[in-house]
Amino acid sequence: MASITANLNGTRPLAAVLKDVQAQMAQLQLPPGYSVDYTGQTEMMNETFGQLGLALIMAVVLVYLVMAAQFESFFHPFIIMFSIPVSLTGVVAALMFTGRTFNVVAFIGVIMLAGIVLSNAIILVDYINVLRREGTPREEAILAAGRTRLRPILMTALTTVLAMLPLAAGIGEGAEMEAGLATAVVGGLLASTVLTLILVPVLYTIFEDFGRGLKHLFGSPGRRRGVEV
Repeated sequence: MASITANLNGTRPLAAVLKDVQAQMAQLQLPPGYSVDYTGQTEMMNETFGQLGLALIMAVVLVYLVMAAQFESFFHPFIIMFSIPVSLTGVVAALMFTGRTFNVVAFIGVIMLAGIVLSNAIILVDYINVLRREGTPREEAILAAGRTRLRPILMTALTTVLAMLPLAAGIGEGAEMEAGLATAVVGGLLASTVLTLILVPVLYTIFEDFGRGLKHLFGSPGRRRGVEV
């Protein structure tokens, strides 16, 4: 076994340096029985990303279970959960715009988003359900909820974004490390706020129509026979 050690020099991230090293090592023709293993900081980084990925999955599952218990339904929380993948588009765009990399700190910001971005969709869907219980037709309830809840949704989102902007700027000694977390939160929350107002009502309508179709298709045989008689 031969060990080759090196330290990072400059501001290049570990993932970018590792990609260059792997590209060079791929050109080597190793004899049979020989292999190359990447250890040290690279191994620690891979283990950390694996643990954070598990934490993200657990966060999503726990949030879904809590919402299912509060809404007393598995349908509405499922619609609300679509805010999470929407927020990831904002995370990617914000990191690309600022030139920052997706590191461990940014991953922690994504885990935070799993709980933060859902508040807007919860406010919207809950008010739609309130209006429908009062007898308002579905389409009218969706439009009314969008108009009524627009202001509180924007207020909650903007307060969080504005509070994160100084941290995202990365001003000060050692602030660059926390800047990735704030950048991920700001980008994800902005994208989720804008797209949730459009996506959630559309998904609400589509999935409810789909559910009604399934109930009509797989209704009880006795009920169908009674209707035919």
